[in-house]
Amino acid sequence: MNANNANFNLAVIDFIKSIYNKNKFIPLHEPKFIGNEKKYLNECIDSTFVSSAGKFVDSFEEKIAKYTGAKYAIATCNGTSALHISLILANVDKDCEVITQPLTFIATCNAISYCNAKPIFIDVDKDTMGLSPNALRTFLEKNTKVKNKQCINNKTNKIIKACVPMHTYGHSCKIQEIKEICNEYYIFLIEDAAESVGTLYKGRHTGTFGRLGAMSFNGNKIITAGGGGCILTNEEFLAKKAKHLTTTARTPHKWDFNHDMVGYNYRMPNLNAALLVAQLEKLDNFIIDKRNLADVYENFFKNFDFEFFKEPMNSKSNYWLNCIILNNKKQRDQFLEDTNSNGVMTRPIWILMNKLRILKDAQCGDLKNSEWLYERVVNIPSSVRD
Repeated sequence: MNANNANFNLAVIDFIKSIYNKNKFIPLHEPKFIGNEKKYLNECIDSTFVSSAGKFVDSFEEKIAKYTGAKYAIATCNGTSALHISLILANVDKDCEVITQPLTFIATCNAISYCNAKPIFIDVDKDTMGLSPNALRTFLEKNTKVKNKQCINNKTNKIIKACVPMHTYGHSCKIQEIKEICNEYYIFLIEDAAESVGTLYKGRHTGTFGRLGAMSFNGNKIITAGGGGCILTNEEFLAKKAKHLTTTARTPHKWDFNHDMVGYNYRMPNLNAALLVAQLEKLDNFIIDKRNLADVYENFFKNFDFEFFKEPMNSKSNYWLNCIILNNKKQRDQFLEDTNSNGVMTRPIWILMNKLRILKDAQCGDLKNSEWLYERVVNIPSSVRD
């Protein structure tokens, strides 16, 4: 069927309402609380330990580390704080630059800005919507040199200290290939795995390829603490320093308040962790449901002349947000207008970071894939079904 058909948008709206069995408003991604959430929350309240100390926040760290295969996990109040601390641990500051992708949520770039560093935007691959290893290597070969085990930008003479690829909408980028390039150029790899809890690349959980990985448990994520985030690492030194920095850098003592560094009040509260422990118990079931939903969408959209975005090669995706890739920006905009006007929440991809006024002066590679995707990608409702 031609996607320009006047009945196309109506057909999609009716189909989405049918699979969610709703005639009322259908959100893009709503949380599901169908396990022990109330039980654990009541237990947390009864304990009176509702702030940054308590058994649930410790339990969550143990459970998410085990789930992902990371040696250490440090719970934070949100994903942005996890990224911020990760960049600090990489020694990113005003004299540094950080490579990332323009197709990402603003939190990635905010964390870089918190360190007074500058981003460099490198293109994504169309088949992952994540940072392209080929584009990364091309940029580094043409624009940098390695000196004293540091990657120096020929244009600015600044050190390119870190690289922050993002696993877009729960689909892994080619993170192993990116890791190999970063090792070659002495660049500290930090994964923005905010959207990819439960996603594997080559059988390994996202967030565990880099020296650090940052996750998010915001209210719209596959599992949620209302807010919440965490840092993953396999390095004991980084784990201990992350824990120290996120708990105001207070030195251990029975009663005294001594702080040996500039620290941050970034630890996840026990109350939020109680919610998240219950959510984590349901994560595997959520992923099964979401992958089944992706199959339903894929079969439906085969009838139209555009693409339903499927998990990339070597990836097992959590399908956090399902995507369709329309034929052009005009069709995209009309689809967004019709669906949102008829009670079906859809969203375009984020405005590319290099197009924002606050980041317009950033150095960029060739961003043709990012620009192509920006004009065509739409997220469609992806909640776990009842």
